Amino acid sequence: MDLIATLAGELSLRPEAVDAAVKLIDEGNTIPFIARYRKEATGGMDDVALRALDERLAYLRNLEKRKEDVILLIGAQGKLTPELEAEIRAATQLQRVEDLYKPYRKKRMTRAQKAREAGLEPLANMIFMQAAAKGSALDEAARFVTPEAAEAGFDTPERALAGAADIVAEVVAEDAENVADLRAFTEATADVVSVAVNADEKTPYEPYYDFAEPAAKIPNHRVLAIDRGEREEKLRVRVRVDEAAAIARLGARWPRRQGVFAPVFEAAVADGYRRLMAPSLEREVRARLTVRAQTDAIKVFAKNLEGLLSARPVRGARIISLDPGYRTGCKVAVLDETGKLLDHGVVYPTKPRHDVAGTKRELKRLADKYAINTIVIGNGTASRETEEVVSEFIAESAPDLRYTIVNEAGASVYSASELASREYPDLDVTTRGAMSLGRRLQDPLAELVKIPPQSIGVGQYQHDLDQAELARTLGYVVEDVVNRVGVDVNTASASLLGYVSGITSAVARNIVAYREEHGAFADRRELRKVPQLGPKAFQNAAGFLRITGGTNPLDATAVHPESYGVATALLERAGVTADELTRGGVPDIERRVGSVGALAGELGCGALTLIDIVAELKKPGRDPRDDAPEPVFSRAALSIDDLRPGMELMGTVRNVVDFGAFVDVGVHQDGLVHISK
Repeated sequence: MDLIATLAGELSLRPEAVDAAVKLIDEGNTIPFIARYRKEATGGMDDVALRALDERLAYLRNLEKRKEDVILLIGAQGKLTPELEAEIRAATQLQRVEDLYKPYRKKRMTRAQKAREAGLEPLANMIFMQAAAKGSALDEAARFVTPEAAEAGFDTPERALAGAADIVAEVVAEDAENVADLRAFTEATADVVSVAVNADEKTPYEPYYDFAEPAAKIPNHRVLAIDRGEREEKLRVRVRVDEAAAIARLGARWPRRQGVFAPVFEAAVADGYRRLMAPSLEREVRARLTVRAQTDAIKVFAKNLEGLLSARPVRGARIISLDPGYRTGCKVAVLDETGKLLDHGVVYPTKPRHDVAGTKRELKRLADKYAINTIVIGNGTASRETEEVVSEFIAESAPDLRYTIVNEAGASVYSASELASREYPDLDVTTRGAMSLGRRLQDPLAELVKIPPQSIGVGQYQHDLDQAELARTLGYVVEDVVNRVGVDVNTASASLLGYVSGITSAVARNIVAYREEHGAFADRRELRKVPQLGPKAFQNAAGFLRITGGTNPLDATAVHPESYGVATALLERAGVTADELTRGGVPDIERRVGSVGALAGELGCGALTLIDIVAELKKPGRDPRDDAPEPVFSRAALSIDDLRPGMELMGTVRNVVDFGAFVDVGVHQDGLVHISK
């Protein structure tokens, strides 16, 4: 198989671009690095296209390796024919390779294998060929009741005939063409059926207590719900197939003949389907539906996570962060613009204490003392009651203050983590949680990378999904967003640095340790001194690591060090020094330097790379998240009782699923906007 041609055809890409991308991946370059700094080679493929190519490349390479293994295994048995080898090499799916290998796979002693060893294969061939016979089928079978056969248990004509039929059943069931045909039939016509384990029990799975839907049409969220109901032993699930039609289809693959062996052959075909094919085909249908549903759910999760991580940071926010609760009170953390903790404590705006007046007094004291401009409230337990008190406080005493609701999913995971303990060893878990909520508003990306992505709570059935695949996919999302935004190497946590292209978690810790020992990095080249950060890691990472206020203004931009010569030449042509970059860049650089296309050849630089450099010099270190909408800072409703038909409310999308989106409009319960709307 020509991997490059296959990938190009499947992904609708130019073969030369695919070839270049594959070589770059094989050389150890990361996807973010290739997407950002090797656009000429790949024709401008983005990170999404490159990840799709990388995954498909891994699959096709695994397919080719499996083909070679199977050919060697069959060859070792002396059963490899040129035709079979050609079929294996022509396979485009692993499933097809396994189907072709199935008859030759070593297996436990089966009924058919036992019959073969007893010398009944010639009788099985007679059944297949519908051979002419002088007497009945049993008369023919009697000739095969040898002492060896009798010793193996085939001591009567009836048992010998049954043993030969077992061989026929196994050959029919393991034929690759039969399997492929019946697989397609099953997938196209089967129903997924579920019934209750206990019809009287009230559970969330009651819609599936007496349920059937075509497997070809069942939506993904129902597959996941049924799978969960089965796992929790509330449902019994099976795949229902028209057995008679399946057996007829299988039997029709042989010429129909009349003879003494015809009934034996038909019974063997039926047995082969029922006993050997149907169970595995039905398992395959369930597995395929589950994989399809999980893959889609992971894609939705990834899309939601990307949106959350790409949320606009709120710069300049001096925050009172409130983590609401009932009995233990509402935890308070006061943060300056950089997220530094200034003060912390507890107020009791809700029952049982319900100290509303005391809460308002404390909010007033903190707001005045620390020049607060924003209040953040977590959206969990007691959120609505806390919000009412905050809303009243602002209306009565601090009209210039603004407040917003922050999704607190995963905050408890972070606050109790080893990472949080290392960062804030002197603070209790609840204070760390309140701090995390406030910092989520100030810089969502920097704070959320401290939490395992699957704990952020923006997915559907996340605990039912393949956890390794979920973690891998979400890790890619975080990596892509982090590198799209860029990271300040002198302020970033090890958690954030660990997602930078080419930087492992160990190297990220080394960067922080080096920074703490030697002070702030003044130059990107100094990164080479960090232990374990070798030349390849530096090449992959350098363009995504920013140094503000260093010796070289270009270090604060997304221009890669390998292109500093080109960037410097551009600045010279524009008649400005690199110091202009520290004063906001050169907005009119295109007017100053003329046609970028003409300059590319002159400067020995690709046009796509030069366009990126020009964009960076216009607005150095521009944060792409600034293009996102601002967080919602006001609420028109505080409870469901306040809602009226026809009201228009500003809300925050909290979760997207395949049947719609859940939106927080400030009434404690997220509302569903159905996909039809």
